[in-house]
Amino acid sequence: MSQEPQQDQRATRRGVLLGVGIVGIGGVIAGCSTSAVPYDANEAGVAPGEEAPSSAAPAASAPAAGMGSAAPTGTLLGMVTEIPVGGGKVFLDQKVVVTQPTKGVYKAFSAVCTHVGCICNKVANGTIDCPCHGSEFKITNGAVVTGPAPTPLPTRTITVSSQGQILLE
Repeated sequence: MSQEPQQDQRATRRGVLLGVGIVGIGGVIAGCSTSAVPYDANEAGVAPGEEAPSSAAPAASAPAAGMGSAAPTGTLLGMVTEIPVGGGKVFLDQKVVVTQPTKGVYKAFSAVCTHVGCICNKVANGTIDCPCHGSEFKITNGAVVTGPAPTPLPTRTITVSSQGQILLE
């Protein structure tokens, strides 16, 4: 009669630590993930051809000229003196970039990159730059200069007051 040695079925310290480590790594990876956003989505995360959620605000329209003595309204972004000719400034809180391609001409665009939704953070050498994947957009019209962004930056409506204030409509 021969007896085979029985293996100990208790967990070893090494096995427990390995299991805890694997579970911990899985938690970290899950915590770092983001929701999927279509590459050509707008600021609300809606892809072209899809309907925006019912809570979305209607698109802003261009300010009407000759409205009498009514003071311009909107969110104050800054002063025209902050926007260099041939450059621009990113207003992170409002996710807007204002440029001055030529003296006295002000343009505004969404600062949300049309690639995956990163915020463009710099205006230099005639372009609005995204730090995530290197997309660059023209300061004159928001058109893509360097990809991977598939579409131009959407325009935003601004008003420049007689006091030099830049107001986001």
